[in-house]
Amino acid sequence: MFFLYQIFVQLLIFGMKVFSLFNDKTKKGIEGRKQSSAIVHSAFSASDQIIWMHAASLGEYEQGLPVLEKLKAKYPTYKILVTFFSPSGYDNVLKKKTIADAICYLPFDTKSEISSFLEGLNIQLFFTVKYDYWYLLLQELKKRKAKTFVISALFYEKQSFFRTYGKWFVKQLKANIDWFFHQTPHSFALAKSIGLEKSSITGDTRFDRVKDLKARDNKVPFMEVFIADKKSIVLGSSWQSEEKIAKLIEEKNSSVKIIIAPHDLKRVSVLKELFPNAILYSEIEKNQNLDAQILIIDCIGLLSKLYSYADIAIVGGGFHTSGLHNILEAATFGKPVLFGNQYKKNPEADDLISAKGGQSFENETLAAQFAISLLHNEEKLHTMSRNAEKFVFEKPNASNLIVKKVELF
Repeated sequence: MFFLYQIFVQLLIFGMKVFSLFNDKTKKGIEGRKQSSAIVHSAFSASDQIIWMHAASLGEYEQGLPVLEKLKAKYPTYKILVTFFSPSGYDNVLKKKTIADAICYLPFDTKSEISSFLEGLNIQLFFTVKYDYWYLLLQELKKRKAKTFVISALFYEKQSFFRTYGKWFVKQLKANIDWFFHQTPHSFALAKSIGLEKSSITGDTRFDRVKDLKARDNKVPFMEVFIADKKSIVLGSSWQSEEKIAKLIEEKNSSVKIIIAPHDLKRVSVLKELFPNAILYSEIEKNQNLDAQILIIDCIGLLSKLYSYADIAIVGGGFHTSGLHNILEAATFGKPVLFGNQYKKNPEADDLISAKGGQSFENETLAAQFAISLLHNEEKLHTMSRNAEKFVFEKPNASNLIVKKVELF
């Protein structure tokens, strides 16, 4: 099976290289990996003790960050390494101020690349977030006596571990992971069913992260002037489906303010065509038309703050298989959260619906109709808002539980 895994990795590399000829993001990942070894070896010496967090993309990074921050506070002399698989995660975090001493792409999981990357590095603690497993890397870390963890672990029935060919993968996890910190009881039970006994239920660390978001200064310039005394809807990380919802709401309710933050800034030009009377956030200071109904956010880094201004949040990604974006960032501010019904890998979505702080929909029309009705029902709007906030703040501090356990290793 190890031989087949090596073939799989080589095919993955080949496929990414071919795809990079046509896709800029993939090309960034291929080119960026050529710099990874140089980045870490210029940032760390052999005497540096290192805490290493690996995240597949931006969402996993945000999930792991509360734990990383607490570990840094616990071990202030340790240095921090953060790696990504995805360019979207790498690019976004590289632009931010972080506690990391080095940020780079995870090398491809081959013997030569992993050995070159780890040479001379004194990794004390390693954790991957959710379910991004690279088996040669885990083997090498174990050989080098690093303590290895999975935080916010999420097992589900369709993973390879639960297939007839999955025994080798399970064996690797048993041998090379010191502890799994599970998001949910269901994930914990599934792991136990295949013999992964070194585990506990600690919850989702994203709740810790979004609680911190609410405590900071969330003021966004010009937003209060734009919204004035009207109701507002924020569409966060919108795709085409959420933009269709915005169009339907615009046609039925001319008084509500609509703020659209697309998942990709390349969609800004599309949005301007769809909403010709909308204004861009980058031009809001010089724009005298603050009576416009729609504001398009054409920059990054504002979304989580924008949710604090919303009466209703509509979060993107749930009407297709690309994946539902972070609904907790809106819920922490006590906002009813609406989204599509394709979110199998997001157990928090079902939980928020059960808590009556959110709602999913089969199609855009139903979502738009619900949003409009909610704007005219103050009692229900208030109740859903209160339920959403309660849903977040009743959760335990997962990162504290994790750090306490890590200290025992």
